Amino acid sequence: EVDWFSLASILFLLMFAPLIVYYFIMSCDQYQCSLIDPLIDLLTGNKHLSDIWNKTPTLTYRAASIYTLWVAFQMLLYLFIPDFCHKFLPGYVGGVQEGAVTPAGVVNKYEINGLQAWIITHVLWFANAYYFHWFSPTIIFDNWIPLLWCANVLGYAVSTFAMIKSYFFPTSAEDCKFTGNFFYDYMMGIEFNPRIGKWFDFKLFFNGRPGIVAWTLINLSYAAKQQELYGQVTNSMILINVLQGIYVLDFFWNEAWYLKTIDICHDHFGWYLGWGDCVWLPYLYTLQGLYLVYHPVQLCTANAIGILMLGLIGYYVFRMTNHQKDLFRRTNGNCKIWGKKPEYIECSYMSVDGTKYYSKLMTSGFWGWARHFNYTGDLMGSLAYCLTCGFEHILPYFYIVYMTILLTHRCIRDEHRCFSKYGKDWKRYTAAVPYRLIPGIF
Repeated sequence: EVDWFSLASILFLLMFAPLIVYYFIMSCDQYQCSLIDPLIDLLTGNKHLSDIWNKTPTLTYRAASIYTLWVAFQMLLYLFIPDFCHKFLPGYVGGVQEGAVTPAGVVNKYEINGLQAWIITHVLWFANAYYFHWFSPTIIFDNWIPLLWCANVLGYAVSTFAMIKSYFFPTSAEDCKFTGNFFYDYMMGIEFNPRIGKWFDFKLFFNGRPGIVAWTLINLSYAAKQQELYGQVTNSMILINVLQGIYVLDFFWNEAWYLKTIDICHDHFGWYLGWGDCVWLPYLYTLQGLYLVYHPVQLCTANAIGILMLGLIGYYVFRMTNHQKDLFRRTNGNCKIWGKKPEYIECSYMSVDGTKYYSKLMTSGFWGWARHFNYTGDLMGSLAYCLTCGFEHILPYFYIVYMTILLTHRCIRDEHRCFSKYGKDWKRYTAAVPYRLIPGIF
């Protein structure tokens, strides 16, 4: 059942999320990244909505060609080039891997080759920039708003197709979830793992490719535009490229681990993931680099080092927290965390068929500090991205506000699910680890 608050939230996002993305990008294109000036112009009558819209670049054949080639290229890398990185990179897990068991008992197999796709894409990007010169490295920035329309077309198309598919030819009918509310089903998705053929998995492809592979290319295009406009690339732009590049590389290095996350294990595929991965992620997660094109910031050495350290410490916390949980799970607790055997609470739960199962929830290491301390590291990194932009405008700080809301919401969603699953055992766990994100505070 869909409660009124969930329905209201979904209707709000369906109506306004595309407008929010447009507003942010338009404000940079027409108002030098000021979020307030467009509103002042409209409220004072200096401009009408039609004036702003008429100055907005429209969809072009060039942008449509670029975007079509981009998505097709990523599909080619995803479907037709089996992973070879795992054969020569120690510690990297690639190739064919199994996902988690779905509610219907299905275990899907995935071709993990995201790191390979990222490497091939970026090798070609730099080869073009320095040798072939087929296109300018500023091509993404120069077509940014026309590409936005292309991304919206794909986002809505794949979301609509996924909904139609769930009714007429679902991959696994037992894993479909129908609420009876059209808007909820469209946004949150009906099918758990929609697929075409054996290997094209909608979730894995759209969550990781084309948006996240593009993330680092977008930042490189911003840096190239800075060089073109000002004759140099500022240290703040370099920091954005380095810190966000580490995050992207971490995602693809641990793509097999990603199969165990909330996106793959719990979320169904709808507009939330389909449109979000095509539009929201590449356009709003890269706002800092876009801002620095319009407002180049050269940080003093001390500030640059401080921001770099905050970002690296955040990444270390994020990665090590996830590593501790993964090690604990793989060894069933027979390991050492911070030099000693981990502490845990054993919980039991009952499956639909009445079978009783047991799980262990770790209460030591970073997981003894807070129940979602990996998110805390993520937020530290997010803050570092924003701080590279200085304090003249609020636009670059949207990211840390959004990530705080997103991850807090994920905490609540996850804990609601865990309480439903474990009951009294979950209360024992929360008593042992009382804080969600920040020890001593929240």
